[in-house]
Amino acid sequence: MTQIRDHDLTLGFATRAVHAGQLPDPLSGAVMTPIYQTSTYAQEGLGRHKGYEYARTQNPTREALERNIASLEGGRFGFAFGSGLAALDAILKLFKAGDHVICGFNVYGGSHRLMERLYTNFGLTFSFADMRDIRNVERAITPATRLIYGETPTNPMMHLSDLSALGDLAQAHGYLFAVDNTFATPCFQQPLAHGADIVLHSTTKYLNGHSDMIGGMLVVGREDLAERIGFIQNASGAVPGPMDCFLCLRGTKTLPLRMARHDQSGRRIAEWLTGRKDVGKVYYPGLPDHPQFDLARRQMKGFGGMISFDVNDPARARRVAERVKIFALAESLGGVESLIGHPASMTHAAVPPALRLEMGLTDSLLRLSVGVEEVDDLLADLDQALKG
Repeated sequence: MTQIRDHDLTLGFATRAVHAGQLPDPLSGAVMTPIYQTSTYAQEGLGRHKGYEYARTQNPTREALERNIASLEGGRFGFAFGSGLAALDAILKLFKAGDHVICGFNVYGGSHRLMERLYTNFGLTFSFADMRDIRNVERAITPATRLIYGETPTNPMMHLSDLSALGDLAQAHGYLFAVDNTFATPCFQQPLAHGADIVLHSTTKYLNGHSDMIGGMLVVGREDLAERIGFIQNASGAVPGPMDCFLCLRGTKTLPLRMARHDQSGRRIAEWLTGRKDVGKVYYPGLPDHPQFDLARRQMKGFGGMISFDVNDPARARRVAERVKIFALAESLGGVESLIGHPASMTHAAVPPALRLEMGLTDSLLRLSVGVEEVDDLLADLDQALKG
């Protein structure tokens, strides 16, 4: 169980991004956390060691990353996993057969697949609610409800949930409240401050920021919950290797700088898309005409670089996705490079078509992950693709 030092919560965000959870290497004085590429550790005698026994349980590189991200989220304990879905898997392992989970209906397709196609086999039940209105969550409550789980903004429809309202609801009923904060990142939103018990990240995305590793993270503030998650992390063993942890830790150092650029360019591209007659709905929480713009301003410090837009024709969506030259047609998001995706056939292909339609995820919807390139070049690329 990796706990941050109190000092790591007293500094400014950008300073913590660079330094939190890390000290110069005691052996050499190396400023950057070394890659402890080892599976085991020599012990001084039976029952006597230096705090490390086996690398599934403890690894200094992983611990530095866990402390760093826990500090950025304003939590006390961090737990790194081999992927974002492995982190969600650990959350679901907190529960038992017969327990009920209320989940946002517009979550990442892999999250929906994990719940509906795997965990239902083990007796968990799920209700998928439109969390834009807390009354939908209240109507989904059953005597067996134990967890409220959501994303905000959601992938890919950019729906928002009122974190404070959900936190109050969960606390009133004694439920756990978990939030996937991958899109917003701790730069722009900190769910623990709004009543969440667990924050989840796919560290593959913005926290790493360079599209060169896969990972996940859970951050909590409560010691009792940390002990349970730490047990699951060690017992299940879905931990990342030290090289992946090193790469993510390198990424978090520039997180505030990158997010500022993603946000700046994202706002400009979203506004540009809304001015085009050949584009239908544009989904971006930073647009004044977003139905939840006031909520976004209240609970977010920035709006980020994720944009979805509808071109009103599935065949045209395919043409646009295949005509871009700077944007890469690819899965994932949050890297320094710009990506375009077709959620219905890519990230959300596992979601039943009826549920996709209910949430507004059409076959003509495209999703952008706006990178850090010159925004004028990105606009020119989208312009030529849309005109084709």
